Amino acid sequence: MDRITHEGGCHCGNLRWRFETVRTLGEFAPRACDCDFCSRHRAAWLSDPQGMLHVEVHHADRLQRYRQGSNQAEFLVCRECGVLVGVVARSVDGRLLGALNRNAFDRRDSFAEEATVSPRLLPADAKLDRWTQLWTPMELAGID
Repeated sequence: MDRITHEGGCHCGNLRWRFETVRTLGEFAPRACDCDFCSRHRAAWLSDPQGMLHVEVHHADRLQRYRQGSNQAEFLVCRECGVLVGVVARSVDGRLLGALNRNAFDRRDSFAEEATVSPRLLPADAKLDRWTQLWTPMELAGID
């Protein structure tokens, strides 16, 4: 199957990404995390373990990295415009993985109905196992 490239990022353009997958947006049911942080941002997450994610940070000093909960995942927030773009973590085998906030897609009109998830209820090792199965392999450019 041919890969489809979906694009997105923050409002001011400092954080931009390309998400390569064989799936259309309508095939994704965003996972709405019910933790306090994600709920306050109305974040819901998309990923494809068979896809590839390329994130570019144009001005590293305008990137806010935020950890909470088990401190295993790092949220990517633009300091300039305040948009929560995505979340990254290292898998058990050391790969960099990510998930994208549905609100940071350039096109947001065709997702399937969201599903509520509760990773906050899982122990830390179970969270990492779940993310390793669900999240997208990625490259992060423009920061250390």
